[in-house]
Amino acid sequence: MNKKVKNILEKKNKTKIVSLTAYSKNIAQILDKHCDIILVGDSVANVLYGFKNTHQINLDNIIQHTQSVKKGIKKSMLVVDMPEGTYKNKQEAKKNAKLIMNLTKCDGVKLENNGKNFNIVKELVKLKIPVMGHIGYTPQFKKKFKVEGRTIREIKKLLKDAILIEKAGAFSIVLECLDPKASEIITKSLKIPTIGIGSSSNCDGQILVTDDMLGLSGFYPKFVKKYASLNRIIEKAVKNYSREVKSKRFPNKKNFLNGTKNK
Repeated sequence: MNKKVKNILEKKNKTKIVSLTAYSKNIAQILDKHCDIILVGDSVANVLYGFKNTHQINLDNIIQHTQSVKKGIKKSMLVVDMPEGTYKNKQEAKKNAKLIMNLTKCDGVKLENNGKNFNIVKELVKLKIPVMGHIGYTPQFKKKFKVEGRTIREIKKLLKDAILIEKAGAFSIVLECLDPKASEIITKSLKIPTIGIGSSSNCDGQILVTDDMLGLSGFYPKFVKKYASLNRIIEKAVKNYSREVKSKRFPNKKNFLNGTKNK
């Protein structure tokens, strides 16, 4: 078993799993010191490219960002979202997952559940590709956002899917925007860790979009906590830079690269 996968599995019922997203080496280097899992999410479509949904990110985009992130990682497990449309069937899934793994040297891939792709998870695991599942709100397949697991019927369906994903061989599963009771029942029912986003502290770990929690994205739903307001810090720095350029205070002699030396 992959050493990093084993490390994540062993955290179940022992210690919370810390996860965040990254799309570049510089951010990954910072996250790597504190995160168990770093996800190159298809949320890059919204966060960096300004698209309204995640559907417009493609395989080349996700591979390029992952290659950058990989350069900043020493210890964290690196997981990559498979973009929408790249795992429509077993053949496509195997071809594209192998391409991602080979070109990025990541540690695993994440697939959103559409209620039908359990066999695809199984096929990838057979190829020794670690798979992270994803249930609840799945942006690749659901247009309308809503909290799931509020009724007994919904909880039973979610639990059934989670168990099937676990049986298919996934090493963990993301629970997105689930009612707290649903996330509690699912987490207690599975042997693999659950990683929540908008699904309460009942999960075995948490993940957020880094730009959201740093106050950069402008997207702050109720389940996001802002741990910083980097937009204000960046704006202040840029304002100071602009003022110094215009006043000719920058660059000054300390910033000059040339200069004659007395012999």
